[in-house]
Amino acid sequence: MIQTVLFDLDGTIVDTNELIVQSFLHSLEGETPEPISRELIIPNMGRPLVEQMVFFSGKKEVEALITKYRTFNISKHDELVREFPNVRTVMAKLHENGIKIGIVTSKIRQTTLMGLKLCGLDSYISSIVTVDDVKEPKPNPEGIFTALKELDASADTTMMVGDSHYDIEAAQNAGVTAVGVSWSWKGRTYLEQYHPDHIIDDMFDLLPLVGISSDVKAD
Repeated sequence: MIQTVLFDLDGTIVDTNELIVQSFLHSLEGETPEPISRELIIPNMGRPLVEQMVFFSGKKEVEALITKYRTFNISKHDELVREFPNVRTVMAKLHENGIKIGIVTSKIRQTTLMGLKLCGLDSYISSIVTVDDVKEPKPNPEGIFTALKELDASADTTMMVGDSHYDIEAAQNAGVTAVGVSWSWKGRTYLEQYHPDHIIDDMFDLLPLVGISSDVKAD
């Protein structure tokens, strides 16, 4: 019986996809031998920002690029960010039924809190583990273990929901149930390669997986 649900943030419950792509395009403009394309950015979403900047730019020192990225990202955040369909309704239902809810993300805490508040999800969350809170980001299971400790939860009654292989592998490494979301920009076929326990097509599909009736109305 699932008693705890951990969520990734970007691309899973909060639609920050366009914001992320635009932030990379802005911050890397004129910084690479060839222009960085959306097609290159999308498969790498889910990695910590520092790793992405080193990869995209080919530079070892990327602090200036990160500052440029975050300045743009924060300035455009509320304009471009939305929750995915039915997320708020399902989180409310989980919370109402006593399911503990946590966030495990590779984002910094500042923008994590901004996204949760903007989308009206913050009141349902009992643990938030960001890249600021761990030494090793996903797919290392440290973030999940930290959330389990904060929530006084056990791995065998916990599921991790995410849109990338970093989430699925972190879940597998932590011994929790791995759930992929098919609305990932990377696509269902990509997720299937990593053998999650479940792939859901709508957030409502999560409810029967935790033993809750899904007779609620869509947003």
